Amino acid sequence: MSTRRPSRHLSALAAAGLLLAVSAGCSSSPAATPSSAPSSAPTAAASASSPLQTVDLAVPAGLDASPLDEPRTVQAPTGWSVSVFARTDGARLLAWAPDGSLLISRPKAGEVDVVTPAPAAGTGAPTTATLLSGLNQPHGLAFHDGRLYVAQSDRVDAYAYADGRATDPQPVVTGLPDAKSDDLRGAYAHALKSVAVAEDGAVYVSVGSTGNISEEDRDADPQRATILRVPPGGGTAEVFARGVRNGTGLAIAPDGAVWTAVNNRDNIEYPYDRDYDGDGRSDQGEVLPAYVGDHPLEPFAKLTRGRDLGWPYCNPDPDVDPGVPGTALDYSDRPFVRDVETNADGSKLDCSTLPPVEQGMGAHSAPLGLSFTSGAGLPAPYGAGALVGIHGSWNRTPPRAPEVSFFSYEDGRLGDQQTLLTGFQSPDGDRWGRPVSAVQGPDGAVYVSDDSAGAVYRMQPPA
Repeated sequence: MSTRRPSRHLSALAAAGLLLAVSAGCSSSPAATPSSAPSSAPTAAASASSPLQTVDLAVPAGLDASPLDEPRTVQAPTGWSVSVFARTDGARLLAWAPDGSLLISRPKAGEVDVVTPAPAAGTGAPTTATLLSGLNQPHGLAFHDGRLYVAQSDRVDAYAYADGRATDPQPVVTGLPDAKSDDLRGAYAHALKSVAVAEDGAVYVSVGSTGNISEEDRDADPQRATILRVPPGGGTAEVFARGVRNGTGLAIAPDGAVWTAVNNRDNIEYPYDRDYDGDGRSDQGEVLPAYVGDHPLEPFAKLTRGRDLGWPYCNPDPDVDPGVPGTALDYSDRPFVRDVETNADGSKLDCSTLPPVEQGMGAHSAPLGLSFTSGAGLPAPYGAGALVGIHGSWNRTPPRAPEVSFFSYEDGRLGDQQTLLTGFQSPDGDRWGRPVSAVQGPDGAVYVSDDSAGAVYRMQPPA
């Protein structure tokens, strides 16, 4: 990995503080035996919501290609409308430009698109054009100080942006690991990078793990399963946080704190020396579908320099009564449990030393895009908060449904997960769409990308 000082237009950052809570959970000793009395509480859903209603998805003429060539409905907050704003294949992360245009990354096409809204409501449809092409899996997008930051799979560049054109790319960091890296020889499951820029210009970049439990990532050069930080004004990228399996969700909160929403590991082994499935034998070390379906949670964590999110040695645990079938699930301020597959005796990492995860989502939710609302945020009852695109599970039964989630944000803390938009999955698990990213527009509406349907939706709150 190499870095070069970008142009003088690239100014600077600092990161915000981490809320340290009292740590609990696993230690370097054998896994603690949970209570033998099963909880009578039902398993909690990963998200709650304010009242939602079923609404017809409005599809303007000319935007009705498959799968939107037949009537579709979604669930949205009462009084909100949802319409198709634009169509573009493989739409991933979104960013609003200073000129009021919406940028969309398209990694598979190697392009960044720009959607220009009509000059006034009711005067015509938005126009979509290619802003950048020939890139290597462009994914993350961010604006700062008049420059557009684009994260490709192997680098981040900063472009001058004006009049709907991106020019004069300056390297921010290069040599990031991807499938073309010599040591990986094509074996890299999480090549897409995200980028966020703090107020003072420090640049944060997500570098995903090679695979599900690729321990070697923690010792690689450059280190993988990390969030990197390039200091204000440019310089060498350094590890800011580690043990972040795939922190695709990456954003700076209004108070300057750095947050990540993480795709956590699959097929976790049951960590306790006790019977879970009722056959009278210990299930420690077994991969049990009933346990895997809700473990580990997907972290939504505030980062400070040096924070470790534990992967692949420690797993954040949502169980109110750890390891007990049917226990209620809690996703706030959750402790870590030792991973018995990779950290059997606790010698790799003492999980009890890790601060609890501030907030989380249900296992296998696959959070992707992360953004914070602007100003006062969304209309009541929501307010200011974070928007997360939940892609939905690929290997859970029943499947975790795709949605857009909202988390209130006040005094540096996130509230519980609330569903803002859903309805993309039928009861049998079939899907016609999968949200990726959600951002609040300058008009106050929420814009949502969908890489499965090849669309961007506009959620209009009531007047």
